Amino acid sequence: MSSNTSADLHTDPSLYSGLDVYAVAGNPIAHSKSPNIHQRFAEQSKQAIHYGRLQPDLDGFVKAAKIFFSAGGKGMNVTVPFKLDAQAFADELTMRAQLAGAVNTLWVRDGKIYGDNTDGAGLVRDLLAQGIAIHESRILLLGAGGAARGVIGPLLEQSPKCLVIANRTSTKADELVKLFANLAAAKEVALESRTLSDLENSEKSPYPFDLVINATAAGLSDASPLSAAAVVNVFTPSSFAYDMVYGKTTAFMQQALQRGARISDGLGMLVEQAADAFLLWRGTDLAKQIDPRSVLATLRS
Repeated sequence: MSSNTSADLHTDPSLYSGLDVYAVAGNPIAHSKSPNIHQRFAEQSKQAIHYGRLQPDLDGFVKAAKIFFSAGGKGMNVTVPFKLDAQAFADELTMRAQLAGAVNTLWVRDGKIYGDNTDGAGLVRDLLAQGIAIHESRILLLGAGGAARGVIGPLLEQSPKCLVIANRTSTKADELVKLFANLAAAKEVALESRTLSDLENSEKSPYPFDLVINATAAGLSDASPLSAAAVVNVFTPSSFAYDMVYGKTTAFMQQALQRGARISDGLGMLVEQAADAFLLWRGTDLAKQIDPRSVLATLRS
């Protein structure tokens, strides 16, 4: 299942009689670790499933999803660039999917397609598993796109002291502050927006952050959203820098290391969001039988 032959890129549920069939949909998708992760969860919890890959054309998600579910598919993880398509495709959205504005998990029940977003819950669980305190902390979230939007709600639920959303231009960050204002107020969190250049100014950014999360795609191209001047304001040796990109030490992570801060990539978030999806599909009573941290350790080795 981990081989990347073309046959692996289009899972047909009708070929696996007697098994519940799931898949991850993205484009590209050959690199995805999700089949490996879910197969490990299935082994741990003794579930008879098949988990494959789907690579729809860039404008073909709805068509591919309809074919997959009508052929008997039970559930689907959704990654770049289809999370907005998946949201539109679902008949019913969970509250966190509505807030996130994107869907990464689909499943069918009683003839209806349900959509959820497990990204933020996965991030929070990975941070807590690494011993990072979120409650009463100062958090800086870099980026205001879909990846950032998907994690704001779960971060606010942990009642940090403040959450600052910084983006190249302030418009999208301002929109997110408005969108999550009620939840922030209910949790007594100071929710603010800044531009990335504001982070260079010690008057506009008077304090460093306990937790800095990079939700931009800069790491994929060996760039960082933070300038050298911003790095000095943002990080101290007690900071923790988290990049959602996984599999390499990004430029953002290197900046944090140079300031003495601790770092993490996003592989734990990938595993933890997958665990949430697995339990949505197979039942929360299996929570004690799956061990995301041991799956993560295997991937890291």
